[in-house]
Amino acid sequence: MLIETFANEKALLQQVAAGNEQAFRCLFMQYHQLLATHIYRITESAEVAEEIVQDVFLKIWLNRHTLLTVANFKAYLFVASKNHALNELRKIVRERIKQNSYITEAIRHNNELTEVNHTYYALLDKAIDQLPAQQKKVYLLSRHERLKYTEIGQRLGISTESVKKYLQLAKSSINGFLLKNQEVSLSLLLIIKFL
Repeated sequence: MLIETFANEKALLQQVAAGNEQAFRCLFMQYHQLLATHIYRITESAEVAEEIVQDVFLKIWLNRHTLLTVANFKAYLFVASKNHALNELRKIVRERIKQNSYITEAIRHNNELTEVNHTYYALLDKAIDQLPAQQKKVYLLSRHERLKYTEIGQRLGISTESVKKYLQLAKSSINGFLLKNQEVSLSLLLIIKFL
């Protein structure tokens, strides 16, 4: 047993309290595995248990002067580590709750955007369907096929200026339809401005 190197555990704690690193190493080696097993039963995670053991021994070293008042070191160690483990588990639970609330909020926001997009495109389809035939062709070639004015003009056999005029009329008509429709929300109106 490592403690036997020192007269007894009390002598070992006195040496640690005095700043003897060799005594602290001895204390660590004596209790490390036992404490890790105890904490693993609480946390069910080897990584968390090891981290807690390291934290507990670090606190012991940083507050080593208080070891002189400890009557039963093993009990002290187990209570300190159990408290630290419970605090860590509470922290993990809080973090998971926070993550879940972020995920829930992101899903809700995504669903709202999907609904807005669905509503917008349904209204846009209705508005396009109500356009006169030539405006509808020009608009669809410009917006859906992404053709340039000259390409649209060539395909339909009209001038570039006519394409521009039909496109202006189509956009104006679509905007008017969407503005008149009571289902259009403010967010949709903002989207319309970027047509």
